[in-house]
Amino acid sequence: MTMKEQINMERLPRHIAIIMDGNGRWAKERGKPRLYGHRNAIKAVREVGKACKELGVSCVTLYAFSTENWNRPADEVNGLMVLMGQTIKAEIANMVKDNIQLRVIGDLSRMPKVYYEQVKYAIEETKNCTGTILEVALSYSGRWDITEAARKIAREAVEGKLNPDEITEDTISNHLATEGIPDPELMIRTSGELRISNFLMWQLAYSELYFTNKYWPDFRKEDLYEAIIDYQHRERRFGKTSEQLSK
Repeated sequence: MTMKEQINMERLPRHIAIIMDGNGRWAKERGKPRLYGHRNAIKAVREVGKACKELGVSCVTLYAFSTENWNRPADEVNGLMVLMGQTIKAEIANMVKDNIQLRVIGDLSRMPKVYYEQVKYAIEETKNCTGTILEVALSYSGRWDITEAARKIAREAVEGKLNPDEITEDTISNHLATEGIPDPELMIRTSGELRISNFLMWQLAYSELYFTNKYWPDFRKEDLYEAIIDYQHRERRFGKTSEQLSK
């Protein structure tokens, strides 16, 4: 039985979030500059996107560039912007053909205008696709997301559109960048790091966390299948007991 055949299609996570980590270390181990790792990471993105589409996963969110990443050396940041712009432009036709809708979340105001326009164009071109949602977290951080939600809610309260006493968890969820998308059931992080690094901090509250030592450029379909199988072997209790779930 193949790894894919071991997946219970009735218990697929609707939303998978991935921290694509280890590109720079992957390149360093090969005596190459960090951007070499980022370039070779594109194949992993394609493989995972295709695998999620084939399985029927509703949404996959990829942590591509955090707000903290702006502090990296300028040549690496500039190279990443060029690479992301080129990749998005090159993949638009394939996304439309595969019925994949692109969404981008993050503080895009910090992006150079030329790349911001490329992102906007790709979003517009794929907005009518109804298959898997490919959500890219770009210039994103969980704290930024929650802060922005708080600002929106505060404005609505000041304008009299919202009663502060009626604010619920749903109110906050509906003001986050991921509005309209279910919280991830599964979060995958590559490269062996054991933290969420300011990624979807509100949304990951009840996600199952899966860590692998494999660097992102080496991540393939089989690795995704393995993570999903591991997720399906877990008991998701949401504060209840095993006995309660069995009733």
